[in-house]
Formats: sequence, structure tokens, C-alpha cells
Amino acid sequence: MSRQIQWYPGHMHKASKEIREALSQVDVFIELLDGRIPFSSENPMLESLRKGKPCLKVMTKSDLSDPELSEAWELHYNGKDEIAATVISVKQLGSVRRIPDLCRKLYRQSGRNHSPFTAMVVGIPNVGKSSLINALVGKTIARTGNEPAITRMQQRIRLSDDMILLDTLGVLWPNVENPHSGFRLAITGAIRDTAISHEDVAHYAAAFLIEAYPDRLMERYGLDQIPGRDYEVLQAIGQKRGCLRSGGKVDMDRVAKILLTEIRDGMLGGLTFETPEMMTKELEEVQRLREQKAAKKLARKQKWKNGT
Repeated sequence: MSRQIQWYPGHMHKASKEIREALSQVDVFIELLDGRIPFSSENPMLESLRKGKPCLKVMTKSDLSDPELSEAWELHYNGKDEIAATVISVKQLGSVRRIPDLCRKLYRQSGRNHSPFTAMVVGIPNVGKSSLINALVGKTIARTGNEPAITRMQQRIRLSDDMILLDTLGVLWPNVENPHSGFRLAITGAIRDTAISHEDVAHYAAAFLIEAYPDRLMERYGLDQIPGRDYEVLQAIGQKRGCLRSGGKVDMDRVAKILLTEIRDGMLGGLTFETPEMMTKELEEVQRLREQKAAKKLARKQKWKNGT
């Protein structure tokens, strides 16, 4: 990884503030996670804000994610207190229609009993909040699009006699500490393409696919074998797709955009870019980096105090 990816424009700061201000109205959280990157799309801010209130983790885009790994993530989240998890695709309305009943169950288990109760819908950009709300309501009331930062304001929706939905803007968080998560968010389209280097992100994606889904690469791009390095994979794809500049040199930016677009459109089949086991290891690394950073800060402070 050549750099760490961050994206936190001003409207997200404003949205985060609005979410905090509305917390007193909330009985249940519906947190949408991208099924391709459940951990990396989980906003750590929410865990600190919900303060024991129940949360339904809804893993979206099941049609684009690996079904075996989606099941593993569902089991992972269902083992936590005050949390339930489900996997959906807005293209399969049966999976969406489970959500109100799951919210009601969590709400009753929390010991609260007023009616109607309010469920706040939260999630990162481009995770499918507006599509989910439209599917739940049965008509288009929220604007959708295959790009981040479409929703621009909160709205309250009366879903039934006993349930109100509070829709929110898609927000990331100011500091994505795990560098892997930044790249995964970029691969899946949660970060605007104008804020990333397509080549950097495509290199990361290709390296992962070599290890996890080599057969998909070979089938999609007509490769006889998988090269051992991400650069070589991108070169091979460029040759196959005719992404050539004068002199026969591969146009890596074009190749990168092709790979990322076809991943996002599901042209390589259902892909999941992380597992619960991977996250355990990566969180250990994040903690180690935190400790190193804190030690360096302390050393600088001590050096300043000593006047050296």
C-alpha cells in the first residue's frame, strides 16, 4: 500500500453532528453495512453513540458479495449483545421485508414499550440506504444512485402505525485507522473516485483477487494463468482488453477503471474482501500502530520539556 486513503468532506461533519443531535429520539439503530466489506463499512462512531440501544446490522448487496462469507459475518454479528444481523438485497424484497419485524423484536427485548418507536437508518455513503427505504415503503421517496453522497438531508418516514424511520446522510469518519479499510472502501465505491488514485486502488484489488479469487480473474479476463504480482495482472488485463497507448504500452489508468467498475458491477461474481479472522489480525496491527504513535508523541513531549 503506497498511502492511506481518507475522505471526510464538510457535509459529512455536518451530518455526523445532526445524527448526534437526533439520538434522543432513537430507539433502534438500523446500520447498513456493505456485504462485500462488513467490517470496513462499520462506522466506529456509531458504537460509541448508541450507548446500549439495540442495533440491527443489515448487510446489503448480497447479490454482489460472497454468500459463504456473508453467512460467516452474519454469525459473527449475531453473537454480540443488543445486536442482530441479516443479509439482504434490495432486488429480493423478501429479504427486505424481514427488517421491520427484526427491529420490533430488538425493541421489545430492550425493555422499551412506547409506540410508535423510531429506528434510525445509518450507514456509509453508497451502501444502499435510499434503496432500502424505497423498498420498505413501496415507492420512491428517497433519491438513489451508484455514487456516494446522494442523500443530502434527514427525513422522517412513517413506515407503519408502530414504527418510524429516521433516514440520515451517508457518513464516513474522520480517521480511517486501518489502511486496508480505506482501500476496501475505495474499491466498493464508498469514496468518491475523484478522491482516490484508481491505479493504487486497482493494485490493491488485484493483489487480493490473486490470493482469494484467482479463478474469477482467469475466467473474466481470459487469462491462461495468474501472474504472481498485481502489476503483472493489470498488465495482462490491459493486453486482453486492448488498453494500449502508442508503442504498445498499457494504459494503466484505463485498466484500473475497468477492473474497479467490473468489481462494483458484479462482473467477477460475488466478492467479499474481508473475513472476521482477517479483521482480528488487522485490529491487532492497528493497536500496535496506535501504541507506536503514542510512544513517539510522548518522546517528543519529553524532549520538548527537557529543552533538547
